[in-house]
Amino acid sequence: MTREIHIILCEPRIPQNTGNIGRLCVAARANLHLIHPLGFNISQKELRRAGMDYWQQLNVSEWESLEAFWAIYPFSTRHFLLSTKAKQVYYRASFGNIKEQLPSFLYFGREDAGLPNWLLEKYPNQVYKIPMQEGVRSINLATSVGAVLYEAIRQMGYQDLMV
Repeated sequence: MTREIHIILCEPRIPQNTGNIGRLCVAARANLHLIHPLGFNISQKELRRAGMDYWQQLNVSEWESLEAFWAIYPFSTRHFLLSTKAKQVYYRASFGNIKEQLPSFLYFGREDAGLPNWLLEKYPNQVYKIPMQEGVRSINLATSVGAVLYEAIRQMGYQDLMV
């Protein structure tokens, strides 16, 4: 199977979250993209510890900005923005199917601020949330990535390829 799911972390701040997300990406055969500025050094021991010995297997790229990322992967309807500010729930997004062979790009924002408002306002039809009980501000970034990533895998028909 080719790596058709891309996880984009916009300005992540906590190395342990990024390490855990890297481990999820290895397990799910997904690509990880880190958009600068990062809140840590990529060689930081907390990052490697959370990713454990899987980091060497991770397909990870770093980008100076979203614009640099979009120069290679132009923004399209295959890009999905995850935010607590959304009105649509993520399992209603159409991530595609294995027959289409089209990649899906799942964006997650900073742990302390989420995705930039300008991005959410520019693409309002592509903003999705994880439903939560009222009064809960957010859930851990790695947990959020895991939930949405595996829903994309389910929809795209990749789960049978992963056993």
